[in-house]
Amino acid sequence: MAGFRRRLRVALLFGGRSTEHEISCVSASGVLSAIDRQRYEVIPVGITQDGGWVVLPDDPAALAPNGRELPRVRPERGRGVVLSPRPGGAALLPVGPGAPAADPLGAAGEPGPDRPLGPLAGTGPVVPAAAGVAALDVDVVFPLLHGPFGEDGTVQGLLEMAGLPYVGSGVFASAAAMDKQHMKTLLAAAGLPVGPYAVLRAGEALAEADRERLGLPVFVKPARGGSSIGISRVDAWADLDTAVKSARQADPKVLVEAAIVGREIECGVLERLGGGEPEVSVPAEIVVDSPSGFYDFEAKYASSATRLAVPADLPAGTAAEIRSLAAAAFRALDCAGLARVDVFLTPAGSVVLNEVNTMPGFTPSSLFPRMWAASGVPYPALVDRLIQLAIERGSGLR
Repeated sequence: MAGFRRRLRVALLFGGRSTEHEISCVSASGVLSAIDRQRYEVIPVGITQDGGWVVLPDDPAALAPNGRELPRVRPERGRGVVLSPRPGGAALLPVGPGAPAADPLGAAGEPGPDRPLGPLAGTGPVVPAAAGVAALDVDVVFPLLHGPFGEDGTVQGLLEMAGLPYVGSGVFASAAAMDKQHMKTLLAAAGLPVGPYAVLRAGEALAEADRERLGLPVFVKPARGGSSIGISRVDAWADLDTAVKSARQADPKVLVEAAIVGREIECGVLERLGGGEPEVSVPAEIVVDSPSGFYDFEAKYASSATRLAVPADLPAGTAAEIRSLAAAAFRALDCAGLARVDVFLTPAGSVVLNEVNTMPGFTPSSLFPRMWAASGVPYPALVDRLIQLAIERGSGLR
């Protein structure tokens, strides 16, 4: 096999069943455009909103926004696959018309010019093409999935069962960070500052004592969601029921949070190759002039009134405190790979942790890559480092 060029095969997962389907597709477009094709062979795997997995053409432009129209996974453009839960075999198995009828794990295959070699390679067989459909080995997975059924530990558990290394946090940290109630509980248990809140499970209403404790205004949000979908600001208690109903369209469990007056600051956290304390990017500030009064979906993705200051204009001591808290939050949730930590900076100078996002938006213009570019890690190098971290960490207990 001398002369074959070794490339690692990366399955890029995007789309998914959550309300952040389209944002995930945009993130995938950015990674497809930036990933080093000399080092990696990429398999774009879109997950439809009904949960089907489809290998799609390697076409970043097809996943880029078209004006205000956001992209979606279109199954008619690809071929159906499923992820095999059996470690050591071909990871992606064809389904649907033309798929092999025999057990693909029993077929033989040989490495070729684009097949990885060595201990990191998928050592299972490649199924010979049947009606243009073949099974595929995978070395590492980049799950660019946002929200439930992707960022919340579900896909991470599936990848652990398959014995596949993957980018980002493991099952526990992904689930804990996605559920804002448990995220805040763990952060508070680690002695980190979080704001006042109440949890409303399905069928529950906000108690009068909680109204007095939280005061007005409050923010109502799905407990397990992102991209500000389903979030409302409530300035009068008469509007609370409507806000809760809106949030429950995304999640039956809802958080009601006391509004914290202050600046919205974010930091990117990144593991180091070889271990050690995580690195933290320069902080950035979100400056919003939105009719809703907060950083909602419109302000994030469709408004010219939102300004991202990278880096944020902060005193050195305040920036150092925010970065230290971001690293502490990363450790408190047992995160891995990457995270974006969002905080509020009050007029009195206090820092309050808001959220930890284990798979932040990942387009070149998204805040996480921009913070790292300002910290000396350009977008292509960031993608490469995350893949290398996943390979270094491997799968299983660690």
